[in-house]
Amino acid sequence: MFLETADIETASAGYAERFSGQAGEYFLEKQEAITLALLQDLSGARILDVGGGHAQLAEPLVAKGFEVTVTGSDDICRKRLDQRIGSSNFTYLTCDCLNLPYEDNAFDVVISFRLLPHAQRWQELLAELCRVADRCVICDYPDRRSVNILYEHLFAMKKKMEGNTRPYTLFSRGQMAQVLERNGFGAPLFKPEFLLPMVIHRKLNNKKISSLVENCLQATSLTHFFGSPIIFRSDRLP
Repeated sequence: MFLETADIETASAGYAERFSGQAGEYFLEKQEAITLALLQDLSGARILDVGGGHAQLAEPLVAKGFEVTVTGSDDICRKRLDQRIGSSNFTYLTCDCLNLPYEDNAFDVVISFRLLPHAQRWQELLAELCRVADRCVICDYPDRRSVNILYEHLFAMKKKMEGNTRPYTLFSRGQMAQVLERNGFGAPLFKPEFLLPMVIHRKLNNKKISSLVENCLQATSLTHFFGSPIIFRSDRLP
């Protein structure tokens, strides 16, 4: 058993249910759109998706012609990938995410979603992502500068509303930038996804309403400053 195995849960059918319905569809569409926009200058790149057994990004990346390799901390983590993509369209390897079996700069891009906030050794994990990335790293995380600031007080209520949520770590933009710089990567480009808590969108479960509300909030610049989760891209320094 490896030290960090949070991706076993995110690769499960139960976790996938959190992204079912109109709200889940909206979440995944937003995540995909931001990620693909961040990759628009890297067409056909070799991408390593660490802990990507949830298939949230591997599936659209394969569809867009990227060469995708996915790692997981258990063989079960490839089950959803095989169902969604087909084993001939990607490469999978079970391994330790804190000690990836790849050379330095082995991939053009390294991504990791739904993993950093659940990792105890998140700085080691981010450093390892940076080590094997030749061009850039792209990750997501919940930001402290948002409604998440009330996390400790509202977690019990959130769990009651959602049922299957689990504890996670909040980060600041400064924390991320500091660790990335320490590993030879430049100032991140931060792309917040939503201003309203995701639990509200889940309860609404109406993609049109959620999209309309968030688009209006985006226009006020509030999402830029206080939105979460955040997807970031950081490029290797020359």
